[in-house]
Amino acid sequence: MKRRDYLVTYDISDDKRLRSVFKAMKGYGEHVQFSVFRCSLTKTEMTEMMAKLSGLIHHGLDQVLIIYLGPLPEKRPRVRPLGRPYQPVEPGARVL
Repeated sequence: MKRRDYLVTYDISDDKRLRSVFKAMKGYGEHVQFSVFRCSLTKTEMTEMMAKLSGLIHHGLDQVLIIYLGPLPEKRPRVRPLGRPYQPVEPGARVL
């Protein structure tokens, strides 16, 4: 299946839910910054991730943003860092 790049960022108001979301996200992408993950997912993996996150967050208090970055490029990364260099990991979801 075709993979697509996404940036997932979240603002979780409760520490317990925050830890749960972080743990779940580690199975879907690369942790690039605090509360930010870069994910290369198929449609099926995206659906699974969204369902899992939906069950972990409080819909009235928390927010998860999933930003589509486009098809997975031939050459990674498309990230231009300032300061410390960006060290990408091999593409592909790490679903546990």
